[in-house]
Amino acid sequence: MASADSLNRPLALTCGEPAGIGAEIALKAWARRDAGLPPFLMLDQPARLARIAQDLGLSVPIAPIAQAAEADAALFAQALPVLALEAPIKGTPGHIDEGDAAAIVEAITRAVRLTQAGDTAAVVTNPIRKQSLKAMGLNHPGHTEFLAELAGADARSVMLLASPRLRVVPVTVHVALAAVPRLLTADEIVAVTEATARALRLDFGIAAPRLAILGLNPHAGESGLLGREEIEIIAPAIARLKAAGLDVFGPVPPDAAFHAGARNHYDAAICMYHDQALLPLKTLDFDEGVNVTLNLPFVRTSPDHGTAIDIAGQGKANPQSLMAALRLAGAMADTRRRAQAS
Repeated sequence: MASADSLNRPLALTCGEPAGIGAEIALKAWARRDAGLPPFLMLDQPARLARIAQDLGLSVPIAPIAQAAEADAALFAQALPVLALEAPIKGTPGHIDEGDAAAIVEAITRAVRLTQAGDTAAVVTNPIRKQSLKAMGLNHPGHTEFLAELAGADARSVMLLASPRLRVVPVTVHVALAAVPRLLTADEIVAVTEATARALRLDFGIAAPRLAILGLNPHAGESGLLGREEIEIIAPAIARLKAAGLDVFGPVPPDAAFHAGARNHYDAAICMYHDQALLPLKTLDFDEGVNVTLNLPFVRTSPDHGTAIDIAGQGKANPQSLMAALRLAGAMADTRRRAQAS
């Protein structure tokens, strides 16, 4: 079984949206713990998890713990360790309770604090609804921005999507497609690409990352006939990145960037907008996709899917993406620790 790091600290897994599939996939992941999963603890309500396990017919013993140190490999082998949240959870799988926003935010915050204190090796977050952050007065479009605020990181946070066959990074993320050309700047492309290169070295152990920079328009603009963003924004960003010593190339026509031969030439693709990045990754590896927040002072991963409230509580949820997120968090924590120690 993989370990979170040489100190055998567990990973911290958040509850996510209680009305979603977070509890179900966590229980199923623990049941498949022998499939190379590092030990993890869950921030949730022990009685709630025990009830859901019973309702789903899952034989998963729940072990309430008072501190993270109790969630060692020996306990994890016998039961799922759970640190109880102070905030109540009233929602049930398939049924939203807006009052659960406090528990969702508490779980994220405590997972970060535990990891910052060195009690846990990394943060793994179950999916949430963005409305939950807004309900708590937090003006963040998602996990990534909230985690950056909690971290107080000087370096910008960047969203990377990883799977066994592809890594992609969107420059613009949760914005309307019509807003992308206005928000896309050479400075933004340079900042995202530099952050990605740093993180690939630190967290993935890639000494000299190769990065493909995609175009925005069909055929990468076709010399300006189909748009000038490649000429006026993307190509100047690439020139700056090359001058800084990074191994980058492009603008790559988006429709030719993701076939098997093309993927052999880069370690990550820098994409101009959300769906340009996520469509190929989810097509190639939907069940193995992992959402990673780069450039935080701690490791954070998450399944690359949503809350799936429509199937919650029905026993249909697939835990593979969460299992991939747990494995990757453990591997990244190990790689970062070794890099920082050298």
